[in-house]
Amino acid sequence: MSALSRALGGSVTDPALLPLPAKVFAFATMAVGFFIALLDIQIVSASLADIGGGLSASPDEVSWVQISYLIAEIIVIPLSGWLSRVMSTRWLFSISAIGFTLTSLLCGWAWNIESMIVFRAAQGFLGGSMIPTVFTVAFIYFSGHQRVIAAAVIGALASLAPTLGPTVGGWITDSYSWHWLFFVNLLPGFFIAVMVPILVKVDRPNLSLLKGADYPGMVLMAVFLGCIAYTLEEGPRWNWFEDDTIRTTAWTAAISGIAFIWRSLVFANPVVDLRALKSRNFALGCFFSFVTGVGIFATIYLTPIFLAHVRGFSALQIGLAVFSTGIFQILGIPIYTFCARRFDLRWLMMVGLAGFALSMWNFTPITHDWGWRELLLPQAFRGFAQQFAVAPTVTLTLGSLAPERLKLASGLFNLMRNLGGAIGIAGCATILNDRTNLHFLRLADHLNAANAALGELTDRVAVLYTDAMGGDVVSGQTAALKQLWALTYREAQVQTFADAFWIIFICFVIATAMVPLMRKVAPPKAPTADAH
Repeated sequence: MSALSRALGGSVTDPALLPLPAKVFAFATMAVGFFIALLDIQIVSASLADIGGGLSASPDEVSWVQISYLIAEIIVIPLSGWLSRVMSTRWLFSISAIGFTLTSLLCGWAWNIESMIVFRAAQGFLGGSMIPTVFTVAFIYFSGHQRVIAAAVIGALASLAPTLGPTVGGWITDSYSWHWLFFVNLLPGFFIAVMVPILVKVDRPNLSLLKGADYPGMVLMAVFLGCIAYTLEEGPRWNWFEDDTIRTTAWTAAISGIAFIWRSLVFANPVVDLRALKSRNFALGCFFSFVTGVGIFATIYLTPIFLAHVRGFSALQIGLAVFSTGIFQILGIPIYTFCARRFDLRWLMMVGLAGFALSMWNFTPITHDWGWRELLLPQAFRGFAQQFAVAPTVTLTLGSLAPERLKLASGLFNLMRNLGGAIGIAGCATILNDRTNLHFLRLADHLNAANAALGELTDRVAVLYTDAMGGDVVSGQTAALKQLWALTYREAQVQTFADAFWIIFICFVIATAMVPLMRKVAPPKAPTADAH
């Protein structure tokens, strides 16, 4: 088996001997795969109605086009560290890219909703394994200021991809068809699959790890993550524990989660080394990754829903309205890089988290007539803040780890961001469901016969509808009351969106206050080939 490992691995190139352009090109190639794997989480979000129409699927069924991808990705991300040690970084990435490309093709060719869900789950599983390996290669190839730039790029892509997903998806669907949401992956996927084995030679496969691996731990982890992801995604839709299926998956997640934690702490070589959380910086870094996941994914979820339900925007209009976040984040990359060379990364991270909190605060005065102009300032703050929040978190959490520990740690670190996104979306969906009714009832309490201004308004509107309906007074009054109900419900929805942004604001205030607990770390020098 060791001979087979050497044959598959070939030679390992000392990163210190590689010229900088070669390292940059290899890293950039992998970063493309990292970006499209994250982009595909949200690329379908603005086009679910079109996909449902094309596949004759109900709204409940078509939502699984997105849910199946996310659940599969969450399951495989923490497995990627072990897989990269077994297969080597380059072969795991290359095989994942090949599979991701093929499943993208199958998604575009899907003939019904069932086949689409299966292909999307496979696409998410294969795409998810490309995400953590980019962190490993970045910290092996680069050191010092180069590592700061690499972390800035990773941080930008990690938050930019889901932000741009609705924009790119809406434009593709409006310009071509929903099939091209998946076909656009074919060319970059083929390029990555060919180039990564040629360019990335940082380690060898170790097939001996297949013997004695923690397979029970893998099963427990898959059941735990799959059930908790399903519960979080579907819970708001089915009113949480009032639904038998949700109760079952929640209990299964709790039991398997406890068993997985116990297994990981007692087994000699667990698939996910939870003992790494003993490190203060790593534990805090995972927490910050979780909170930024909440902020990034929850705001991407809330803003399109507001623009669609309250403003009635199309998929393309929604994409253009949220596009400003991506622009300001890109503008923040050189500013962050400049500052990272001169200031303690902990204080830059504090600025980023505080800026994200300020962005959420600027969302709370939201009204029913907000469009891209009103969203510009909050999204500008969010774009800059994402760059300053994510990049230093990556460096401070993973930058000081040895390569072998980095492979396992990066999976857990990335898992926390995606779990934060899943929990953030579920929490916001629950707020929208529950608080809308509460705000509606509170507003309705003031809409009674004792309200003289309301009486005058409804009388005027009733007269207009009566004239439009040929003098039918009853129909005119009924239409006026329906219009009043619609306006009241709209305002209740708007107040609920403000509540959701307020909760996210509180999360980031807490995270900002915890930054001083992080220790300043000195990143190690770039490793040599002997270290592998």
